[in-house]
Amino acid sequence: MTKITGELALILELIIGVLIGVAYLTLGERKVMGAMQRRKGPNIVGPLGILQPIIDGVKLLIKEILIPQQSNKINYILGPTITLILSLIIWIPIPIGGIQGFYKENNYSIIYILAVSSISAFILLYTGWSSNSKYTFLGAIRSIAQLISYEVSFGLIILNVMILNDSLNLIKIIYKQIYIPNIIYLFPIIIIFIISTLAETNRPPFDLPEAESELVAGLLTEYGGFAFAALYLAEYAFVQSMSILSSILFLGSTYYTIIFIFIFIWVRASLPRIRYDQLMNLGWAKILPFTISYLIFILSTYLLFTF
Repeated sequence: MTKITGELALILELIIGVLIGVAYLTLGERKVMGAMQRRKGPNIVGPLGILQPIIDGVKLLIKEILIPQQSNKINYILGPTITLILSLIIWIPIPIGGIQGFYKENNYSIIYILAVSSISAFILLYTGWSSNSKYTFLGAIRSIAQLISYEVSFGLIILNVMILNDSLNLIKIIYKQIYIPNIIYLFPIIIIFIISTLAETNRPPFDLPEAESELVAGLLTEYGGFAFAALYLAEYAFVQSMSILSSILFLGSTYYTIIFIFIFIWVRASLPRIRYDQLMNLGWAKILPFTISYLIFILSTYLLFTF
């Protein structure tokens, strides 16, 4: 009983921590974007606007859920809920401060993270289909095509890290970088990894699934209230998890996570949305060949110095 209670407390602590992080990530994003656009950003609710995320969250949760008549009612609610759950359970093997996840020495941490991120693509397609709207369905198709295109490079880059550190355990990867971080060996690759994470999370300039000028709001067109809040929270939870994963894989610590979060915000405020054909061409014709070439180089160098 004590063990079960402890695990439930850990689950609750993880969920609350991630959701609070998401809330203040949105505030930080709005503040940074405001500064970059020479305006103040949120500054009315609470000192310096620190209560703005709470008010926004309450507003979304108390809104009436209007389910489109043509939609599949159960799947309409189930899709965003599963998406939010996936964005939370991806944190299970990630070491956060003193918490080392549910599995303190999980030798398959990275495989678990890749599996959850891959499943999320199919859930997004399921979410777009359940609305029975052409805009949400087109947004979902774009999303899954984009995820598949960049998931390949994303996995190959992580394979580079696995070869260098001889482990799939995130904690062991951190320990291996005590003296020399992986970024020294993988500097060109980290740039591609950041681009891939932007595409994986559907963030600007790769927010094609939500292109307002083409698809109204894409995947989010028919969603409001709790359902919209779930999809919104899931997106920012994935941004957090990808940022902390980048910090662990390339810098050997979680303390640099804020740098990668800032990059997400900086790119959103700076770059315009690219065309869909440019997105596909970048992923398949440029990033993937370079990633494969660098993987061959790292593997050859590793074998040369270990045998």
